[in-house]
Amino acid sequence: MSPACPVCRGQATRPFVRVDAQDYWRCGVCSATFLDPDGRPTRAAEKAEYDRHQNRIGDAGYRSFLQPAVHAVAERLAPGAAILDYGCGPGPALGAMLEERGYRVSLYDPIYRPDATALDGPYDAITCTEVVEHFHDPAGQFERIDALLRQGGGWLIVMTRFQTDDSRFAGWHYRRDPTHVVFYRPETFMLLGRRLGWQVACQPPQLVVLRKMGRGPQPASI
Repeated sequence: MSPACPVCRGQATRPFVRVDAQDYWRCGVCSATFLDPDGRPTRAAEKAEYDRHQNRIGDAGYRSFLQPAVHAVAERLAPGAAILDYGCGPGPALGAMLEERGYRVSLYDPIYRPDATALDGPYDAITCTEVVEHFHDPAGQFERIDALLRQGGGWLIVMTRFQTDDSRFAGWHYRRDPTHVVFYRPETFMLLGRRLGWQVACQPPQLVVLRKMGRGPQPASI
């Protein structure tokens, strides 16, 4: 039986490709590509992989990589706004960069900072940089994020590499990370926006800016 899409919960999924003894599926509703649920890593395996990353707060290259997310926040919110770095990892560089600009930052990570009080909300913005591709239950995670955002204008800033050319998927560096289990296209986020009442602006190759506006028709751009 085909697994349901973990992003939109649609049932119109089909086999996409088998690579390195792993099966990947494609959703016919939201166009997400995802690893077969039986192939997902355990939490211990995830932590072992994350511990190998060298994403230190003071690393100039990493800070440069995160600048698009910082700019996305700064263009929309004044200093003093409440921001949650969701999935901050062991070296929360983005949170530090936002605090340097005067934002009030809370940190949450299920492995490194499992502080439930950070999930009280509401927040003016939530950042997810190199996080959503790790979600085993993206639909549930996006619903949680939606509940944490300020009603009528809270922002979600996502950085994740968009999946593009199917012919390059097998050798794609993003796929080869064993903790990456779901891959998004702009149309994936557009469908999420329609369902959750978010305005969506995709900025390829890796930035998405979403705004919580409530259910119903929304303006075309943000």
